Amino acid sequence: MKRSQSLRTFLYRPAFLLALILTLVSSLVQAEPLTDDTIESFMQSLDDVKSIEAELDELTRGIDKEAEMPDFSRIFSASVENMEGEPAYDRLEEHVDEYGFDSLAEWSSVGDRIYRAWMAIEMEGQAPAEKAEMEKALAELEAATQLSPEQKAQMRAMMENAMGAMESAREAPAEDIEAVRPHVPMLRQQAEGN
Repeated sequence: MKRSQSLRTFLYRPAFLLALILTLVSSLVQAEPLTDDTIESFMQSLDDVKSIEAELDELTRGIDKEAEMPDFSRIFSASVENMEGEPAYDRLEEHVDEYGFDSLAEWSSVGDRIYRAWMAIEMEGQAPAEKAEMEKALAELEAATQLSPEQKAQMRAMMENAMGAMESAREAPAEDIEAVRPHVPMLRQQAEGN
């Protein structure tokens, strides 16, 4: 019995060590601070995606991906994951490489962090009554008789996703929020297309 346990312990040790290493590496990657240079590089790369937008549209034409509600707390990562395996993914990866990102995964993770922190900043002045308002709107949605069950399900998914994104923004690291704060005017301008 003892020999069986030690054999099992030995067999599972490499898997445990690998899992531990991967966890540590991913936490180190996440822990890298957002710098002004990183934020500005991301914003510039996003602005310049417009220069290859027609090419990306051509590369993604005819891709039959199921439309699903985007995860607003991971808007960039989720979009990139949906492109994986397509020619547009490779082209976009070449593009972000020009801005100092090692991979599209790194670029999208930085984007998620920037936008999550920005959302947290935008929500700072708003009352906590938002959640109650969303819950009230959900209740009204359920009571609406003019909507089909499919329409209700779609609207419910959108509202729940928005509530999840708000919750995620509230949990944005303070360091990310402070790093992004000076860039908020440019982020707003970029979002408005100016």
